[in-house]
Amino acid sequence: MFDGYDLAILRAVQRDGRLTNVALSEAVNLSPSQCSRRLARLEREGVIRGYHAQLAPGAVGLDVVAFVSVTLEKHRSNSAAAFHEAIAGRPEILDCWSVTGDADYLLRVVAPDLKRFSRFLMDRLMTLPGVSHVRSSIALDEIKSTTELPLDAME
Repeated sequence: MFDGYDLAILRAVQRDGRLTNVALSEAVNLSPSQCSRRLARLEREGVIRGYHAQLAPGAVGLDVVAFVSVTLEKHRSNSAAAFHEAIAGRPEILDCWSVTGDADYLLRVVAPDLKRFSRFLMDRLMTLPGVSHVRSSIALDEIKSTTELPLDAME
């Protein structure tokens, strides 16, 4: 499990993944060498998946953000594996979650405009292996979006 230093490191890199090791060590009150070892362990163990810049979809011309529920045909045993493989290569699908409830999957999808989102639904998503039903909701306004996990719940 994680101790207080690990949690402090995770909090700090969630807020700013570009911190130097010296700045990170100062932020968490550890020596640079200890901080570096802990950070490397957290990366190696897969706790830290990677580092990236979080872009604003609208600022780069992706003005449509949609949440799409997908239901697969139940009578095909290989439909889930085929669906997983098919969506892995679709760059407009940002997230795909297997979920409980009426649908089997929930996707977060981006597109430049409604016409291209519609084309993605009709020509790409609905034609994937095993897809029987699709329902979409277009995001009207972003109220909250974060990649920071609530690590205070860990203490």
